[in-house]
Amino acid sequence: MPGETVITIVGNLVDDPELRFTPAGVAVAKFRIASTPRVFDKQANEWKDGDSLFLTCSVWRQAAENVAESLARGVRVIVQGRLKQRSYEDGQGVKRTVYELDVDEVGPSLARATAKVEKNPAGGGQRKPGVSNETPDPWATSQPANGQPQGGGWGGGQQQPATQGAGYSDEPPF
Repeated sequence: MPGETVITIVGNLVDDPELRFTPAGVAVAKFRIASTPRVFDKQANEWKDGDSLFLTCSVWRQAAENVAESLARGVRVIVQGRLKQRSYEDGQGVKRTVYELDVDEVGPSLARATAKVEKNPAGGGQRKPGVSNETPDPWATSQPANGQPQGGGWGGGQQQPATQGAGYSDEPPF
């Protein structure tokens, strides 16, 4: 949307994500991240931490459930979303302003960790435990839809001569 401030933050989760549901049954997860810049002090010949930025983040729907299931306190994450400013009056009558992030994308940082990615059932939206209306995913196999083994490319199989087309078509996939 024009005029929105989209930012990307890399930081650590301050606490475990908190998953809640709206009265309509829509999932929302709230979590906080801390991003602390590090600078090298040449005079002291050491790294020093700068001032930490703490940011409250909200993520909705299926992504909220995925965040609550996958991430925990201390995990380093990469978060992208829209920065929002909100003002309110606290219990003592003092006006306060907070900055929050409406998250579009979130994932673990793989700079110092590994992760195993699992696809959700097709269709997205709200999951119902124990119910699977999953349709077969044509991208989930290493075999093309025509059943012939892939040749060449990233698959590392045997290279077929170019005259045979190597099982590929010039037709667009849609």
